[in-house]
Amino acid sequence: MIFLAKRLGKRTIILENRPSIIGYGSVVGKMEREGPLGDEFDAFDEDSRFGEESFEKAESRLQKIAVETALRKAKLNENDIDCIFAGDLLNQCIGSSFGLRNMKIPFVGLYGACSTMTLSLSMASIMVDSGALKRAVAVTSSHFCSAERQYRFPLEYGSVRTPTAQWTVTGSGAAIIENGNDKPYINAVTIGTIEDLGVTDANNMGAAMAPSAYSTLKAYLEDTKTMPEDYDIIYTGDLGEVGTDLLYKLCEEDGIDIRCRHSDCGLIIYDRDAQDVHAGGSGCGCSASILNSFVMHRFEDKSFKNILFMSTGALLSPTSTMQGESIPGISHLVNIRI
Repeated sequence: MIFLAKRLGKRTIILENRPSIIGYGSVVGKMEREGPLGDEFDAFDEDSRFGEESFEKAESRLQKIAVETALRKAKLNENDIDCIFAGDLLNQCIGSSFGLRNMKIPFVGLYGACSTMTLSLSMASIMVDSGALKRAVAVTSSHFCSAERQYRFPLEYGSVRTPTAQWTVTGSGAAIIENGNDKPYINAVTIGTIEDLGVTDANNMGAAMAPSAYSTLKAYLEDTKTMPEDYDIIYTGDLGEVGTDLLYKLCEEDGIDIRCRHSDCGLIIYDRDAQDVHAGGSGCGCSASILNSFVMHRFEDKSFKNILFMSTGALLSPTSTMQGESIPGISHLVNIRI
């Protein structure tokens, strides 16, 4: 029997049928493999092109590897999947569409910038929970070189990165969702609102995204009448050093203290003392690769039983930046439990 999801407050949806992560996969590049979490990832390649002719094709390859890994772990094949929810940072989401086009799985393309992991996971979970789909895949990716070429300058330009800049993660993560399994499940989803405090510096994504992380977390806690201490940990996607500090300040102004419960994927994927990544990691692949490796492994060994996971995204384009527009942010949240 399928039970109907219920809303709490304005933005939170409680999923009643335990849409579970029954398979997951992650793949990263050389820098990520050399970071503190290197042994957690399923696959990596020393070649930044992953055997392809361009960085953009390499990013497509990342998504394909992540989905294939998740399918293999779940002992499923492409015909067992009803729909795939995917997106990336490239124009028209070509990393996803070209990477997944030969799988012949019904496809929903999404764009949430670096929030796409929790966006795709939310959409897949809601659709599976409703009974509209039996199984769905959520996947996203990013690539340092393709992102630099699109949003800033091609690597050949040799531009100097500012101290607030973050290093786009070369990586991808995929999760397969099915109802009623005994695996970690998505208990609740909070959909983000677009937040914009007027940040215009495209090299300071953390400051642009922090207000949206604060807004979404506050909405979830108010809707569910819970506190940060009720969770094992609260992850944000890729705020980095600057964004994390700003998030703490915004929370504390409202009497919310998350310091003892918070970790940011952008601050744990690299060794910032040994690797020159400035303010930390970013990109869709940052939270995606960590969720579908390190985090899921902690659920398997019962270190985690109840967490909040928020990916954060900056909704800009080269066109909006060159026209002097500010950078809106978005953050979506999932509550994962066992």
